[in-house]
Amino acid sequence: MFIEGLLAQARERLVVIGDGAPLIEAAKLLDNGADLVPVCDAAGRLAGVITKTDVVAQISGCQGVSCTTAAALVMTRDVVTCQSKDALTDVWARMKERHIKNLPVVDETYRPLGVVHARDILQVLLSESKIEEALLRDYVMNVGYR
Repeated sequence: MFIEGLLAQARERLVVIGDGAPLIEAAKLLDNGADLVPVCDAAGRLAGVITKTDVVAQISGCQGVSCTTAAALVMTRDVVTCQSKDALTDVWARMKERHIKNLPVVDETYRPLGVVHARDILQVLLSESKIEEALLRDYVMNVGYR
């Protein structure tokens, strides 16, 4: 299976802000349930992401007006992404390797399409595994074969 099968769920999680937006906007989106906020440049391409960890790290050093920092100054720029044509097993491997639970889905021009969660991928991979197990069991037991 491919990420394309999870795009509907991923689109529901997508909330973006511009790179010039104040960090407080990202904090509000994160407080409203988002786990990851993609930050886009003026052309709408992914420039980075902001997580709760990024916000907390910035706020902990906040003094006076520094809390109005632009999102672009706080965001993580080294972003692992995936595309709709990527296999779930490959995306899962990338997520495990980098220890991340949310991943932006982007198109060919690097515009965000959604945010996929590790839970979504694991549910699909688990159900595929159960189907393969049932097929193997039926094969070994000679069920449905002549």
